[in-house]
Amino acid sequence: AVQVVESGGGSVQAGGSLRLSCIGPGFTFDDSDMGWYRQAPGKECELVSSINSDGSTTYTDSVKGRFTISQDDAKSTVWLQMNSLKPEDTAVYYCAEVDSVLHCNYWGQGTQVTISS
Repeated sequence: AVQVVESGGGSVQAGGSLRLSCIGPGFTFDDSDMGWYRQAPGKECELVSSINSDGSTTYTDSVKGRFTISQDDAKSTVWLQMNSLKPEDTAVYYCAEVDSVLHCNYWGQGTQVTISS
């Protein structure tokens, strides 16, 4: 069953920006560490960034300085601001609880991000 809804993806040129949103209809992420994951064709599901219940954040090396994860005070929405996008950022992006066994194509249907050079 769908537990989150991701949105905000699209097609932009390299150097552009997108802001992804993740909402959990009917529930909040109060005690959960939430992450943004991505999966490109033929590649494994990759943790891009996470925001923990204490507000601390993590980023994979390839997006450090370009992406910012944040959460609203009600902890009902998680965003991923993506700047200086590169073609290698092209993937389907998913939002999921970090402690979940499955992350990509499980919690939600994801949002496609396509970056052209």
